[in-house]
Amino acid sequence: MTTENDDISRREVLMKIGLFFNGLVAMALAVPIVRYIMSPVAKARKDREQSWLSLGGIDQFPAGETRLATYRNPVVNPWDGETADVPCWVRRIDEQTFQVFAINCAHLGCPVHWFPQSSLFLCPCHGGAYYEDGSRASGPPERGLFEIHYKIDKGNLLIKAGEMPTPGRAAIRAGGKSTCA
Repeated sequence: MTTENDDISRREVLMKIGLFFNGLVAMALAVPIVRYIMSPVAKARKDREQSWLSLGGIDQFPAGETRLATYRNPVVNPWDGETADVPCWVRRIDEQTFQVFAINCAHLGCPVHWFPQSSLFLCPCHGGAYYEDGSRASGPPERGLFEIHYKIDKGNLLIKAGEMPTPGRAAIRAGGKSTCA
């Protein structure tokens, strides 16, 4: 014998199923929203861990020479492969003073080449030319090469990687020397 209180109506069952599915949808929407809100915290932690990358020992870069170096982009996906290896130009001025330039021309981003015979960086795309200190020599670029922040730690040359070099983020030159923030 059943009473009215023991019976579950179809309406109640459908209501509970509807609430269950609404809860699933709310969870599915909440996860990306929470990840978006928390992403600056995770990014700041990741930037602190990966911002300074080694280009190698300072003895690999003789004074008075400009050499090509490569580093692994810290903002990389597993499928990036060799495209995550980023080249840069390293100019050693004296024992403790370096300049590290992004390989890209400031005009349209073509890779510039170093010519030691003329002490110039030349862009093959539109004829942009830069002096050995990265300043503009001629051609369409309106500014010099983008400089990357560097520091020397325990005999290693480290660069601050992971941020795109732009005019606002280019290194500040003080007396021919790149400063680090």
